[in-house]
Amino acid sequence: MKSPHSFLVIRPGRQSDLDQMVCLLKKLFTIEKDFTFKEQFQRRGLQIMLANESGCIMVAEAAGEIVGMCSAQLTVSTAEGGAAMLVEDVIVHEDFRRRGVGRQLMSRLAEWGRGKGVSRIQLLADRNNTAALAFYRKLGWQTTELICLRKVES
Repeated sequence: MKSPHSFLVIRPGRQSDLDQMVCLLKKLFTIEKDFTFKEQFQRRGLQIMLANESGCIMVAEAAGEIVGMCSAQLTVSTAEGGAAMLVEDVIVHEDFRRRGVGRQLMSRLAEWGRGKGVSRIQLLADRNNTAALAFYRKLGWQTTELICLRKVES
């Protein structure tokens, strides 16, 4: 991994970034207890997101390497009466944490959402990932009374 002080660019993800994004998701899924890394699934999910106009992947690139990423999808909120955005994956390589990379990624993702008419952004976070929860609080995110439920269909 290059120096954390390398020139950083935040930009939309591309097909050519797939291998590096999959590697970042592997790191993320070692932190999150509810998910298991299965490369073929993550690769397919990223490909779908890249081809989806209602989805967005932002990457942080330093010296030609993808060192962070976040993704989101649009949804319709009856509570808001319009577009809302669900943030899916947020990960920054450990060598680049605490340097504003995550903040820049989330800012660009929010900018994309505003351009799509989004009035609310939401995300799910692992309740035991105290570093991530502190990061989101620092950015002004608030917890809600809602809980996440899921059901996996075969």
